[in-house]
Amino acid sequence: MRNYLFLLITLCFTSTIFSQSNLSLRKYSHVKSFYKGMAQKATKMCLEENIPPAALLAIAGLESGWDSGYISQITGNILSLGTRRGDIELPPLYLPRLIKTKRTLFDSLEILKYSKSELRWEKRPESLKKDYRPKNIAGTKFQLGYFKNNPKAKADAHVANIKDFVTVFIARKSRIKAYRETRAKMDNLVAKHGKDILLEEQTAIDFINGIGGKFNSYNFRKTWPVKVINIIRNAGLTALTKKLNEGETFEKSWNR
Repeated sequence: MRNYLFLLITLCFTSTIFSQSNLSLRKYSHVKSFYKGMAQKATKMCLEENIPPAALLAIAGLESGWDSGYISQITGNILSLGTRRGDIELPPLYLPRLIKTKRTLFDSLEILKYSKSELRWEKRPESLKKDYRPKNIAGTKFQLGYFKNNPKAKADAHVANIKDFVTVFIARKSRIKAYRETRAKMDNLVAKHGKDILLEEQTAIDFINGIGGKFNSYNFRKTWPVKVINIIRNAGLTALTKKLNEGETFEKSWNR
């Protein structure tokens, strides 16, 4: 009996440590801030379109570096979506990089804080990414720091970007076979098990492996699915989206 109790306590302790180690990304404030503004709406949109929300949140985190990349910060394009007919893309830019930290600057007000000797100006090629800034400045070299100085507009752009992903980019009738087949698989799972199946980790993993890691897919690199899946686990995105779907607040869900 003692041995059994010891084994049970050990397993519980090990399970707790393992669970905590899998939430290593939650200690970073920028990761929390990134997901706080979009997780609730993203979860709702994904479930409506039969896409695992944990997968989308992980992709957005990876592609934008949790919104640290200069392109996503300028355009609001956190999912790195390319342009389609009628879309406006970010043009080639001439931007400075901080010599000391190698960080690219784009906000004119921030650039003015540094001396010429602290900066190295570089030509940046066209991004081929959709620009979600307002129509009067989208596709231009003006007001590159618009979203940095307008947080609500930035949050709206992120939601618009997510909507494009779930309704247009990864479409059921996409010309890309990987997308069509993966969407069909998700639809079949929902038809058989209901929407809750989309909140399971394995479903998110299947979705990621379906749309990426192969030729002519979202990202052809074999390491891409591994990175996305690690984010799902280390940020606890499966548990997060389940709790959000149950009506729990983001703050409570994140700080569990």
